[in-house]
Amino acid sequence: MNYSYWEIKEWFSNIDFTIVGSGIVGLNCALELKNKYPKAKIIILEKGILPQGASTKNAGFACFGSLSEIIDDLNSHSEQEVYNLVEKRWKGLQLLRNNLGDINIDFQQDKGFELCNSEVFFEECMAKKEEINQLLKPIFKADVFSVSENKFNFKKVHSKYIVNNFEGQIDTGKMMSELLHKAQKNNIKILNNSVVESFIENTNKVEVKTDKFTFKTGKLLIATNGFAKQLLNEKVKPARAQVVITKPIKNLHIKGTFHLEKGYYYFRNIDDRILFGGGRNLDFKTEETTKFGQTEIIQTQLKTILKETILPNINFEIEHSWSGIMGVGNQKKAIVKQVSENVFCGVRLGGMGVAIGSLIGKELACLIDS
Repeated sequence: MNYSYWEIKEWFSNIDFTIVGSGIVGLNCALELKNKYPKAKIIILEKGILPQGASTKNAGFACFGSLSEIIDDLNSHSEQEVYNLVEKRWKGLQLLRNNLGDINIDFQQDKGFELCNSEVFFEECMAKKEEINQLLKPIFKADVFSVSENKFNFKKVHSKYIVNNFEGQIDTGKMMSELLHKAQKNNIKILNNSVVESFIENTNKVEVKTDKFTFKTGKLLIATNGFAKQLLNEKVKPARAQVVITKPIKNLHIKGTFHLEKGYYYFRNIDDRILFGGGRNLDFKTEETTKFGQTEIIQTQLKTILKETILPNINFEIEHSWSGIMGVGNQKKAIVKQVSENVFCGVRLGGMGVAIGSLIGKELACLIDS
């Protein structure tokens, strides 16, 4: 590629920190580094026109786990580990709100509702409700989970909902726009359409090769979450999430965030539309991909649940569908570590990027002088 003296001098010389990925983690990492090192030259490399993973493609749930998700986590994690996970998610959400402001991200705390598709499932959750409320009480100083009637008249579900009294929602687009604005105001340079192909670590520099240029940086911080395997040998699997949204629906009284089947399905009202995503559990293997797209099995099931459970007797049309790539693993804990002398990573957010992304970005930046 033919670059001018000015381009090389301004964008590709004397770089202190290079971050791969301009999502929630990458931008928060850059902002924290700028706060710690005000004179540092920081660039972010982003392979898409917009953040390419899940940061601009998620459902905008300010959540930290439904009751059945937490019960499920206790089967593979200790009580202390589950407590730590929820605490980190909650702290991360508060950091997000404090950093960007509730108005700027359209934060609303309208509670979360878990729908149970059988009496047995509901009773299994009820049997653990008090135990989990007690476990989480030191974090929230109140009961997180309670029960309410089926006031939104969903069909084919139990007559009562399990309520998460602390769950909220945000406007994902506004959140990311605000983060990008803050980065630009702080003179953090973001280079879009730049795919990092490889990197080589030398004595005190890292040589980074992209599909368009090669340059040297002092430190390299990788924040690519579901795409981490392309650059790192870490235990992160990609997990595609498919989402649909309807055209506006008149008199749509559904309010709050909603979970079905241990959180594998989720929906909400946004701008008088139903945003509905999930179904990865129908075909885990196919959804373990970094390719964006839709599959017939999941799209059919999303439409069926919309028609039979969420919007019975209401005519609706799907206007958009999309997918995002999350990073998951056998353990829910994110990987934030020093990979080598000058290379660091913050990946595997486990589908909780909105909740923990701000905190993981900050933790990643704090590894530099630890």
